Amino acid sequence: MADRSFLDWPFFENRHRDLHEQLENWCKTNLPVDHCDVDKACRELVAQLGRDGWLIHSAVDPDNPTNLDVRSLCIIRETLARHDGLADFTFAMQGLGTGALSFFGSQEQQQWLHKTRAGTALSAFALSEPRSGSDVANIDTSAELVGTDYVLNGEKTWISNGGIADLYVVFARTGEAPDARGLSAFLVRADTPGLEIAERLETIAPHPLARIKFNDLKIPAANLIGKPGQGFAIAMVVLDVFRSSVGAAALGFARRALDESLQRISERQLFGAAMSQLQMVQGHIADMALDVDASALLIYRAAWAKDMGADRVTREAAMAKLFATDQAQRVIDKAVQIHGGDGVRKGHIIESLYREIRALRIYEGASDVQKIIIARQTIQNQNKP
Repeated sequence: MADRSFLDWPFFENRHRDLHEQLENWCKTNLPVDHCDVDKACRELVAQLGRDGWLIHSAVDPDNPTNLDVRSLCIIRETLARHDGLADFTFAMQGLGTGALSFFGSQEQQQWLHKTRAGTALSAFALSEPRSGSDVANIDTSAELVGTDYVLNGEKTWISNGGIADLYVVFARTGEAPDARGLSAFLVRADTPGLEIAERLETIAPHPLARIKFNDLKIPAANLIGKPGQGFAIAMVVLDVFRSSVGAAALGFARRALDESLQRISERQLFGAAMSQLQMVQGHIADMALDVDASALLIYRAAWAKDMGADRVTREAAMAKLFATDQAQRVIDKAVQIHGGDGVRKGHIIESLYREIRALRIYEGASDVQKIIIARQTIQNQNKP
């Protein structure tokens, strides 16, 4: 059984403990799902998560907008990831894909949140491009105001839910100023003429991903999210909130790897002794437990700080994301060693975790980018009077 002692930490309230228990029971009944048809599995997971009420935590209620509770986001992602990586992915994309609408959307735009929170519409966050992954300021996709419409041209890639989403939040260059100051965000329906799914992308951990093109795609000016030139700030606010939850997903993977390893060493013997009695194995377990707890502390510190009213938690979220994803990779690698051949056998849970964890060190800002963010924030803080 996964460790639950962290729920007694002062970061949490009783409602968070209740949320964890209720979701844990739901996961035991409903997860994992069959991943053979990933598109179908994602659609069904979103419908089920919406029907059973979990997606209300992914976006604000448009009828009664309040701040998202980041601790709840992290608890949900950690718990789902521990049971099924694809379930975590589908929940995360409903939140990330609509984050700009939650924080900056007009009343009309936020009506989409009724559908995404109910699981009747899938969302996507279209930021990355062939020449600008982590370097958001280098976006090439253009949006030109022509009369009362914006006309979009360009290309996005590595777009999660690409090809199955019902709506895309698209970041494009509108040119109010150079670099990051000349970007804007737009709401684009998937059925808009000019939106082309150019390529479906396959990765080591199957998720619905695509390269998409905009060919003279025309949308009303009312589809602009926030103000012209505010796109970079919108993207950063969204990532500020959801970056901690990426660490939480990694933490869920790491906890599962540790749980499976503890089970393994309790059942197996090696060189005439129980694996659990071998000092080398104990060293691995100690390292894994340390990495899990340290990751949890950083993740829930960042989430707590945001929930307590911090305007920005850029440094804290970057630390949580960087440390938790990198250390989860280490934890899972140790689990592969402990499981031996089974750890790399296709279909085994450890093999699945090994494939799932790698992407988390890349998306929403690669590990090296997080180091740059942490360094810059630390230097800025040092220079403050």
